[in-house]
Amino acid sequence: MQAYVDFVMELDRLKGVTRKVKPIGLDRYENSAEHSWQIALLAASLAHLAEEKVDVSRVVAMLLVHDVGEIDTGDAIVFAEGGWEERKAAEYEAVKRIFGHLPEDRGAPFLALWREFEAGETADARFANAVDRAMPALLNLANHGQSWRENGIAFERVVARIGPPINAGCPALWAYMLPQLEIAREQGWFGA
Repeated sequence: MQAYVDFVMELDRLKGVTRKVKPIGLDRYENSAEHSWQIALLAASLAHLAEEKVDVSRVVAMLLVHDVGEIDTGDAIVFAEGGWEERKAAEYEAVKRIFGHLPEDRGAPFLALWREFEAGETADARFANAVDRAMPALLNLANHGQSWRENGIAFERVVARIGPPINAGCPALWAYMLPQLEIAREQGWFGA
């Protein structure tokens, strides 16, 4: 039992990983645990709109583990350019360490889900990636572009970074978001 308690106590540290976008109506930045919880529920509610049939329980589990490595590496804004290969290598080492708290037969499935998410090759992973990429933009749309303006993120960078994965995993979500992003651009909610 101690291994499971140690694992979940290690996961508690995800609550201390600060992201770049603020929750609606709050004057603080969200943390990675909040992000994972929110996108898991978004995925569960949108699963019927996925490009291909998905296993909702696998998608939710994937989204709950996808940012666990940030306990060691911290968060990088999704709209950042460059350095992703090094970052993902560091995250892989982190998730191996964190899932290593568990007995092998319990940790290995979590690691496999993390790797599947990162590869983005299955229908479940494509849909999970779509939802993950959508949430920061949805929060920015609700917050008048707060993190885009604070971090100098241009409209073109947002569309290039999130458009392809959202459209690949959930075209209906991208069809909704693109016009919203264009309105936000007209309203000056993006950085230079």
